[in-house]
Amino acid sequence: MAEEEKKEELKEEPKKEEQEDKLQEEVVQEDTEKPEEAKEEEEREDEKKEELREEAEKVEVKEVEEEIELKDQVISIRRVTKVVKGGKNLSFSALAAVGDERGTVGIGKGKAREVPMAIAKAVEDAKKKMIKVPLADTTVPHFIKGEAGGGVVILRPASKGTGVIAGGAVRVVMELAGIKDILTKSIRSNNPVSVAHATMDALRRLKDPDAVSKNRGKAKDRIWQ
Repeated sequence: MAEEEKKEELKEEPKKEEQEDKLQEEVVQEDTEKPEEAKEEEEREDEKKEELREEAEKVEVKEVEEEIELKDQVISIRRVTKVVKGGKNLSFSALAAVGDERGTVGIGKGKAREVPMAIAKAVEDAKKKMIKVPLADTTVPHFIKGEAGGGVVILRPASKGTGVIAGGAVRVVMELAGIKDILTKSIRSNNPVSVAHATMDALRRLKDPDAVSKNRGKAKDRIWQ
């Protein structure tokens, strides 16, 4: 009896080993299959995240575009006559300024046979040439002089309540830039085109007090001394 039991146990041992081998193979297959499924799920999640990011960026861009409300104002309109063989061709040249009254402003010119078209072209040109102006509360941070052609414009900081002491093209640019207190002086040419470009030159040359104080290692109160 004992010998028969031993024989049966010896017969059953290879069967057990085969079963264990099969179980190990199944575990290995499951382990190899799981990472592939996990990778696919991760890729799907990454794609969803990218789609959500793109949608969020589109929404932010739309919100920014809605928040920025640009205002435009005509500085001057001139009638231009071109003499040709058959007679004279009349057209209009317009100079316009565009700004958001928060430190961004630009000027542009447009020319067309009709006044509305000339103004529209000038506004589009001004939007392409907008610049960011560093402001010190409601005025400019320091004294500056701008030149363009025959026009020279001087900008001087002013205390609160002074208002915009300017006229013509300078006043239009100052108001659209969001400057509420400033003293200005236009020298030499009174041509609105030259004066407007000189004003933009002065605003373009303004420096940010924070950047200057950091570069020079001085306090803001002493950097202009």
